[in-house]
Amino acid sequence: MARICSIRGTRVRSGGRIHRSGLAKKKGGIGRHVTKVTKRTVSPNLQTKRIWVPELNKFMRIKLSCRALKTINKNGAFVTLKKAGLVK
Repeated sequence: MARICSIRGTRVRSGGRIHRSGLAKKKGGIGRHVTKVTKRTVSPNLQTKRIWVPELNKFMRIKLSCRALKTINKNGAFVTLKKAGLVK
């Protein structure tokens, strides 16, 4: 399955990891130099949760990020799921 949050749409992002060598000038060296830049991926903190929705009187199993879980705790399950288009 795709690593995408059902609520916020958070997905895997790509970025760069910078490798540096040398000693900083203020520590007595000749300065830091970039020797290599490699690609890396940053994955969202996804959890598969079973959430009780009182308005529907049932549980829903959702793959969501921890930030989305905080949103559900703040705004309520039904409102958040309806805004995301998961319930009608």
